[in-house]
Amino acid sequence: MKLAGITTRTAVALGLFAMISGVLNGQAPAGGGGRGGGRGGGMFGPLFGLFDADKDGSMTAVEMKATLDRWYSEWDTAKSGALKQEDVLRGLNAVLAVAMPQAQGNGMNTFNPTGNFTTLAATQSEVDAMVAALPTTPGAKPARPRKVLVMAHTGAGGFVHASIPLAAKMVEVLGNQGNLWSTTVSYDPKDITTENLKQYDMIFLDSTTACFLDDKDPAVSAARRAAFLDFVRGGKGIAGVHAATDSYHSDCVGAYTAAQRGGGGMASTIATAMANGMMAQGDGDNDHTLSRAEFAVVAAAWFDKLDTAKTGKVALADFNAGFPGMISMPQGRGAGGRGAAGGRGGGEPAAVLQWPEFNTLIGGYFKFHWSDPQLISVKIDDAKSPLTTMFHGQGFDIRDETYTFAQESFSRKNVHVLTSIDYGKMSAEDKAKESNPRTDGDYALSYIRREGKGRVFYEGHGHSARVYAMTPMLEHFRAGIQYALGDLKADDSPSQK
Repeated sequence: MKLAGITTRTAVALGLFAMISGVLNGQAPAGGGGRGGGRGGGMFGPLFGLFDADKDGSMTAVEMKATLDRWYSEWDTAKSGALKQEDVLRGLNAVLAVAMPQAQGNGMNTFNPTGNFTTLAATQSEVDAMVAALPTTPGAKPARPRKVLVMAHTGAGGFVHASIPLAAKMVEVLGNQGNLWSTTVSYDPKDITTENLKQYDMIFLDSTTACFLDDKDPAVSAARRAAFLDFVRGGKGIAGVHAATDSYHSDCVGAYTAAQRGGGGMASTIATAMANGMMAQGDGDNDHTLSRAEFAVVAAAWFDKLDTAKTGKVALADFNAGFPGMISMPQGRGAGGRGAAGGRGGGEPAAVLQWPEFNTLIGGYFKFHWSDPQLISVKIDDAKSPLTTMFHGQGFDIRDETYTFAQESFSRKNVHVLTSIDYGKMSAEDKAKESNPRTDGDYALSYIRREGKGRVFYEGHGHSARVYAMTPMLEHFRAGIQYALGDLKADDSPSQK
C-alpha cells in the first residue's frame, strides 16, 4: 500500500523525521553507519567520547564526574559557584557545537524558537503494519458527519516523538474506515482559534509536549487557551495520546527563552534537554542555580541510570540506548532535593503549573516513564465499558514507554479509569527504576472524564510504532475517539466518589 498523504495545514516534508528520531535514539543518519555499537557510532558517539577520557571504549563514574567538573570550571566564568540554567545551556551549546558538528545547521528545522517541527513523516513500513492491524469490527454509527482536528505541534523545549505522524495517520485511517469522521492534521497552534474550531467536533492531542499552544505574546497564548477550553466545555471533545500529559507542567516562558538562546539544529535540541535535566536533578536547594557539588550529584545520578548492569562501566551501546530517554524529562526545578526516604536527590521535579485547568482536563501530568521496550502488564479496570470490550475483560502485556503521573496530579476522583498498570505484577527491580513511586500504587493508563458539557479520552501508551500495529489498541483508540465525539455513550463518572 502506498503512503497516502495526510491533510495538513502546514507543509510536511517526507522522510526527514526518521532521521531526527534516529538521532534521539542513538542512530546515525542514513549512510552514517546505523546504530552506534563501536567507537564513535551513532549521533551520541562524539558526546560519549567526551566522557570516555582514556578512550578504552567504556565510561566510568569517575570519568563522567571529571568531565562535568571540567565543564563547570569552564562555564563559571564569574567564579560565582552558582551556574544559572542559561549558563549551563550556553556552555552545552558550545560543547556540542564542537563535539557534534554534524547536528548543527542541518536544515531540518528540528528546534526553532517556537518549538515548531514541520518535517514529520511516518515510514511506509509503520503505516503498512498499522493498516494490516485495522479492526474488522465496525465502529459506532455517527450521529452526524464529524470532523477531527489532530494537533501535532510540540511546544518549545518539548520532546518530539517519532510516533507523532503515525498517530496522526491512525486517526485519519480509523475515521475513513466506515466514514466515522474526517481528519485534518495541523502542526500549527495558530489553528486553535474560536472561529476555526467551530468546524470541528474533536481535537486529538498527538503527543503535544510542553506548552504546545503558547506564543511569545502572552495575549495570543491566553486567547488560544480560552478557545481550547471553550471548545470542550461547550460540548465537544478532546482525545489525547501518550505525551499529551507531558504538557503544561513546565516553565513556559523559560522554555521560550532557552530555545531562543539555543539557536537551531539537533545539537541545540540535545543541549536544551540536557540543561533541563541538569537543573531538574541537581538543583537540590531549589535556588535555580547549580553549585559544583550539585553538578557532582548530576554526574552520579546520570551514571547510575546509564549503568543498568551495575558493572561500574558504561559502553557506547548502553550510552546510546539510555541517554536519550534519560534527558527527556520535565523542565521543572528540583523538588526540594529530597528522595522518598528523605535523602539527597531523587525528588520529583516540581511542576510549574501555568495552566492548571489543562492539567485537570487531561487528567494528570507526567513524572516518569519506564523506557521502551519495558514489558508492562495491563489490567482492565472497567470491563463493562464499551471502550474496553475489545479486551474481553482480560489483561494483557505490552511493550512501550509507559508514563506515570505525579502523585498530586492524578486522582480517580477526577477521571473514570478504563485500564491501568497491574502494578502488583511488576518486579521489585522494575518498580525500583522509578524514584518517588506513587504511595497508592495507582498507575492509570487510559481513562475518560467530563469537562463541562464536553468529553475527554486519554491513552498513555503510544510512544512506540508497535502499539499502532495492535488491533485491540486500535479498537480502543477508535472507541475513545468516538466517545469524545459523542457517538459512543459510556459511564464517565469518576471511579472514586
